[in-house]
Amino acid sequence: MSWIILIAAGSLEAVWAAALHRTSQATGRRRLLRGALFLVSVLASTGGLAIAMQTIPTGTAYAVWVGVGVVLTSAYAMATRVEPASAARIMLLGGIVACVAGLKLVA
Repeated sequence: MSWIILIAAGSLEAVWAAALHRTSQATGRRRLLRGALFLVSVLASTGGLAIAMQTIPTGTAYAVWVGVGVVLTSAYAMATRVEPASAARIMLLGGIVACVAGLKLVA
């Protein structure tokens, strides 16, 4: 169960990163709503990490949390054309996924 919580928390890291980016571009009510999404998702993300770290070693949990967040944030940025998608970028993100999966296997 801790691994599921950890993956969900890493996914929320991508949510708060995207919300933070979108908050800087918004005005008025939209800025407030995006700011609230950022705050809720960052609290849930770090809370999930804290829960997962009760049974998963700290270094492994943190690396997985960051890895999931990086891959999903980059994928979102490429899908929305904020960052260019290239074969090299996709292969390197695949390497991160492989390393995160490897940490699960050796944990």
